[in-house]
Order: sequence, then C-alpha cells, then structure tokens
Amino acid sequence: MTHFTKLTPNLLVASVERSLAFYVGTLGFERGMTVPEASPFAFASVTSGAIEMFFNDAAGAVKEYPAFAGKPIGATGTLFIEVEGVDALHDRLKPAVKIVMPIETKFYGMREFAIEDPDGYVITFAERAPTT
Repeated sequence: MTHFTKLTPNLLVASVERSLAFYVGTLGFERGMTVPEASPFAFASVTSGAIEMFFNDAAGAVKEYPAFAGKPIGATGTLFIEVEGVDALHDRLKPAVKIVMPIETKFYGMREFAIEDPDGYVITFAERAPTT
C-alpha cells in the first residue's frame, strides 16, 4: 500500500513576487527557493515548520498544464493550517488582510478564522480550543 509522506499546495498566482511579499511579510512564512534566483520569478516557495507552499506564475503554468488555460486563479477549497496562538495571529493580521470568516470556536472544538490572499485563495488558521 502507498504511504503518502507530504502534501505541498502548489498555487497558481498572478504575481509570484506579490505572493512572496504577502506570505513572508504579512503572514510570517520564511522565503524558500525561487526560479530563477532573481526577479521576475516563475516559481517560489515559502516554509514554516513542516508547512511548505509553492507559487507558480499562472501564465507559465499553462505550458505544463494546458487544462488550466482560461481558468480563473483561486479555488473553492481552503487551505487549513493549524497554529499555536490563533487569537494572537488573528489580532496581528486583522488590520493587514481581508478576513473572510471571523474568529470563533466551532462546535467541533477548533478556534479558527479565515483570510483571503491576494489571488483569492482562502486560508483558515485553526487551533484546538481548550476544553473546560
């Protein structure tokens, strides 16, 4: 049986430079590799702990994946990232990002909120709520 070892979202974006600035400067990820090494970038990655994300220039990605031609950037799914200190993260990000789901404790025991990145991808940040 196959053993899956890692999931890395690979997002198509309008501007790799803009995505890097948002994920590094606003969200606090670390910059990973870029292709090429200097701007303008066709590809870049960011990391934080075990999390890694890729950004591909949408125009260039169509060459590898012709099925993407004419499709809008963004997704109807969300990226779900578990964090420690979700309330502090919410307070830090609130003035700088578009909050699309307010922070609240869900019935399933997670405290979470969601934002929208510059390309319309929705990112939910969550933390297990303390039990009383």
